[in-house]
Amino acid sequence: MSSVLVTGAAEIVTNDPAYGDGIGVVPSAAMLVDDGNVAWVGPQRSAPAADESVDIAGRSLVPGFVDSHSHLVFAGDRSEEFAARMTGQPYSAGGIRTTVSATRGATDEMLIAQVARLTSEMARQGTTTVEIKSGYGLNVADERRALAIARRFSDETTFLGAHIVAPEYADDPGAYVDVVTGPMLDACAEHARWIDVFCERGAFDADQSRAVLDAGKAAGLAPRIHANQLGHGPGVQVACEVGAASADHCTYLTDADVDGLAQTGVVATLLPGVEFSTRSPYPDARRLLGAGATVALASDCNPGSCYTSSMALCIALAVREMSMSPAEALWSATAGGAAALRRDDVGTLRPGARADFVVLDAPSYIHLAYRPGVPLVHSTWRRGRRLQ
Repeated sequence: MSSVLVTGAAEIVTNDPAYGDGIGVVPSAAMLVDDGNVAWVGPQRSAPAADESVDIAGRSLVPGFVDSHSHLVFAGDRSEEFAARMTGQPYSAGGIRTTVSATRGATDEMLIAQVARLTSEMARQGTTTVEIKSGYGLNVADERRALAIARRFSDETTFLGAHIVAPEYADDPGAYVDVVTGPMLDACAEHARWIDVFCERGAFDADQSRAVLDAGKAAGLAPRIHANQLGHGPGVQVACEVGAASADHCTYLTDADVDGLAQTGVVATLLPGVEFSTRSPYPDARRLLGAGATVALASDCNPGSCYTSSMALCIALAVREMSMSPAEALWSATAGGAAALRRDDVGTLRPGARADFVVLDAPSYIHLAYRPGVPLVHSTWRRGRRLQ
């Protein structure tokens, strides 16, 4: 693969403190890409030679978005549920059963086409790394199928058999946990990197969640958790106890929860599109950042509580509704997402990292929040190759 020099950047956001405080912005910059990785970043006047060059004509260049929480393997539509919420009906986890029924009835081809459509949609909006969960099968065959499909599109796949209790086990959730931690896990582990559980009222309690995550760890999967979305609960503390990579949602937190996240390094993944789509209170990002916790932003793209694939929207919401600065929000949507996936090769544009980046039709990354809803992505690049 030939080397490529990207020139003409009004700025390059590196997320590397070596290039300055905060998000390491290099003005009037260029970047050398070699063999799919970043080889050099600096002022354009000091740029090295390359086999070819690409002039981005005064645009801003930022790391590709790292979306560390999505549910893309599904069938069906829940727009009527959304409309009902917008007229005052509260959100609950029960709507997941509607998607489970539709997903079980879908063919492989239908599900593959759905994931292909959504991952393409994400790439057009600047997402270069995406985590994909199962969780709409809730039986051995359909959970395995969901993960095998997800693995076609991402290495970051998560077994979420413990999304809710399967309808067949509504009267015996303990028996369903036994299925999840036994034959379902055995069937799914080869297709997953992560294991997740929805620790929430209406889903799984603390003991059940620990059992699921501990079983996953024993099978070689790393834990993450849906926690504290609908109210105060034990999810964050379970995440800290089991050494989860991230606790996702984190809407309702006690001081002990915040301290636990800060002290253990469990990433608090915030999903502001959910609050937008459910009219729920937004998480307090300022409180988490002030305590020294690591914060990520992700889309939670799913057909029920948040059907958006736009990380730019999540950035704008985080700035407007969660008191994050534009720099903090961009870092959380890139390097923060990478931390939630325990990755150091994406989310940054330091030398040696993957050349996953986005060229914005704007002179500054601030426009991601400054111009919400505007299609600012000029081009998306993964491993130094332009996707669109």
